[in-house]
Amino acid sequence: MSHYHQSPIGHVRHVELKVLDLTVSIPFYTDKLGFTVLERSDDSVRLGTADGFPILTLRQLHNGTRKPPRTAGLYHVAILVPSRADLGQLLIHLVQRKVPLQGASDHMISEAIYLADPDGNGIELAADTNPSDWPWVKGQLDILSGNGPMDVDAVVTEAKPQPFTGLPSGTVLGHLHLHASQLEPMSRFYTEGLGMDVVINLPGSAIFMSYGQYHHHLAANVWNGVGARPEPATSAGLSYAEITLPSELTLATIAQRLRSLNAPVEESTSEIWSTDPSGNRIRVVA
Repeated sequence: MSHYHQSPIGHVRHVELKVLDLTVSIPFYTDKLGFTVLERSDDSVRLGTADGFPILTLRQLHNGTRKPPRTAGLYHVAILVPSRADLGQLLIHLVQRKVPLQGASDHMISEAIYLADPDGNGIELAADTNPSDWPWVKGQLDILSGNGPMDVDAVVTEAKPQPFTGLPSGTVLGHLHLHASQLEPMSRFYTEGLGMDVVINLPGSAIFMSYGQYHHHLAANVWNGVGARPEPATSAGLSYAEITLPSELTLATIAQRLRSLNAPVEESTSEIWSTDPSGNRIRVVA
């Protein structure tokens, strides 16, 4: 497992997505993407790896709709596999299963495949490159100078020779990327409030934030327009994201920081619930 996704480094640990029909969504996530069903109820399912590590929850809406265009909320949730070989094997599987893909990129910090689930929820499937090769310049990452299309042939060549049997052990939720109504309030919420650092700043476009000098645990963009209205509660998209704090931060400290930003805080001894400035529900745990 990536050390950027376990203590003492904070990270986005779990995401719950809203879907319209579990009987459609479950086969997509299991048969097409390789998730294992860990728990199931009438209106939700928890998904993870075959060794029992939880990654996503899908919750079925009653009389829900697809997410309207030009709104804030979910852009994509990234599933991080342990290696380039794992990504290559997954790519071969997706092609064999005729899963529609939206793109494949080499960001230098990671290589990624993009697609959407049956309800339009964005998904990224990624493998990180070697962190020692990440292009840090004055405390921030330069992802523009070498960003481009994935070398698909090279990724496929490294694929493991055995048949794909599901997401490998060590797969985690890599990051969450959100559409925002405005960037500056989002930056303050996640940095001043939750203690992340801005590691990539594309002024007027997007910000990428993380704990522990990861390339990003959470990103926000205004590509759906400044002032985009929040994602409706009745539409497919993000239900909530769970963020686990780095070991040096306490829930009491975070609650105080969020209140100083006039963010809503529902506090208990084990968790904090808040809502970011673009309407996304966030659960914070120590």
